[in-house]
Amino acid sequence: MTRCDGRSLDILLVEDNPGDTRLIIELLGEKENRRIHVVSNGAEAIEFLKKRGEYSSSPRPDIIMLDLNLPLKSGFELLYELKSDESLKTVPVIIMTTSGSEKDVERAYRLHANCYITKPASFDELANIMSLLDRFWLCAVRLPSKEE
Repeated sequence: MTRCDGRSLDILLVEDNPGDTRLIIELLGEKENRRIHVVSNGAEAIEFLKKRGEYSSSPRPDIIMLDLNLPLKSGFELLYELKSDESLKTVPVIIMTTSGSEKDVERAYRLHANCYITKPASFDELANIMSLLDRFWLCAVRLPSKEE
């Protein structure tokens, strides 16, 4: 499903598990108006978002899907940095992590995550969640403009 309004959509997936990355890309799918950009750690995500080095021409994402357990810079550190940055704080951040800890859930929302999803164990459950995310975040919700 593409955006209901036809606008192109860039998703930044910050995930260090190659298996999870493949599944998420397969289930969300790159479509005509949708591009999924992948980085595998928090430091690389900052480089992408700040358009540094090899990411100098990277687009400002419309949505960030963020794992919490990342090397180099944790998802919490990255979330704090994103939501403290005037030019990035309006980008919705979807936490997708294996942690079901109430402490982690509360901390993520205190840092202004837009939603928190515990990755399910089964493929069917993950497929259902990706379908719900697709319909809600990528079609039903009006996202902020890409203008910085």
